[in-house]
Amino acid sequence: MADEKKGILFTILTYTIWGFLPLYWKQVDHVPSDEILTSRIIWAFVLTVIFILLIGGGKQLLADVKSLWQSKKTFFSLMLASYLITANWFLYIFAVTNDRIVETSLGYYINPLVSMLLGVFFLKEKLSNATKVAFGLAAVGVSILTISYGTFPWMAFGMAFSFAFYGLIKKTIKLDALRGLALETLFVLPLGLIYYAYLFSNGSASFLHEGAATDILLIISGAATALPLVLFATGAPLIPMYMIGFLQYIAPTLMLLLGVLVYGEAFDRTDLISFSFIWVALALFTTSKVMEARSVRREKLNAQH
Repeated sequence: MADEKKGILFTILTYTIWGFLPLYWKQVDHVPSDEILTSRIIWAFVLTVIFILLIGGGKQLLADVKSLWQSKKTFFSLMLASYLITANWFLYIFAVTNDRIVETSLGYYINPLVSMLLGVFFLKEKLSNATKVAFGLAAVGVSILTISYGTFPWMAFGMAFSFAFYGLIKKTIKLDALRGLALETLFVLPLGLIYYAYLFSNGSASFLHEGAATDILLIISGAATALPLVLFATGAPLIPMYMIGFLQYIAPTLMLLLGVLVYGEAFDRTDLISFSFIWVALALFTTSKVMEARSVRREKLNAQH
């Protein structure tokens, strides 16, 4: 039970950090999104590798690289995953720094449903009746938003689908979360370095040109990426999947509250109705998953006796 409490604490802390990260990105919204992303890639790699070396994981990291190179399928799968999560980061940073935090919350609310949909198509998982109803309700909510906006919320769906495909690929690759982050950022690191060289060559880089505060914030963006992943990797294995399912809604809820209450983004009656359909869909979806998990657990206990 002590381990489960520890797992709950670390997982709540993870989602709380992710939920409050828009506050951090808002501090560097004077820096273009593409440079923030580039800094995040470079410094996430540098700080993660330093941390791995400090805890004595250098040999394991090299072993991971060798193992990846021996399996070309795994190598290219992880490369694809790294580009998907990079695209997710860019959309998220762009949305936050362009006053669209509410849309980021929508993206992360619908992400579990998109993941389930990918499970049906790629892993041949079966949808329960409750999940089918949840999809229908979520579709109604998104349709109302699309009609009210006059445009499809592509950014929210871009975040949801890029993260869902990333998760799908990562399911097939067994890697330590911290070393996995180092390898994922290694794949996009050359592009990041080339792009920064381009920014410096034409004099448009903010790093080293906008003051010490901006430089420090851009460097710490690497830690802001790595810390929640380390906490999640520590906490998630200690608690059941259905509990992770419940707790993951902390982040988009905090994002929504920040967007509306702190940054004054629009959230009118139509938005409330649309989000309500999605919230009911998520409640139904999560409850059905909890019941399935408990049923499986009961069956296992009965089998043991």
